[in-house]
Amino acid sequence: MLMESIAWAEGTGGGSTAASGGAGGMLSLIPFLLIFIIFYFLLIRPQQKKQKQQQALLDTVKKGDKVVTTSGIWGTITNLGKQTVTLQIADNTKVKMQRENIARLRSEDEDKDKDA
Repeated sequence: MLMESIAWAEGTGGGSTAASGGAGGMLSLIPFLLIFIIFYFLLIRPQQKKQKQQQALLDTVKKGDKVVTTSGIWGTITNLGKQTVTLQIADNTKVKMQRENIARLRSEDEDKDKDA
């Protein structure tokens, strides 16, 4: 009997607290929303921008471009396919690899450093 009266007493004042509880529930979501916004601008958006730049690089490479691969191999593109690229890395050495492994184009300054 005592438990029933306690449960009934807790449930009787629900009209005024339910309205304020709904507003409190919305206020408790604000920190999570702010955290998501911070993650978006610090992590997600820069990663998407980097992926777009990499895809643009892969779409514009052509035969004769001097590139550096993700594994650090320096080479010159001798043949392009849809998924693959053939790099000449030495006088008589050619390597066929996936196109996605091209990290960046080499600048002419880097070519001078290599020969030095």
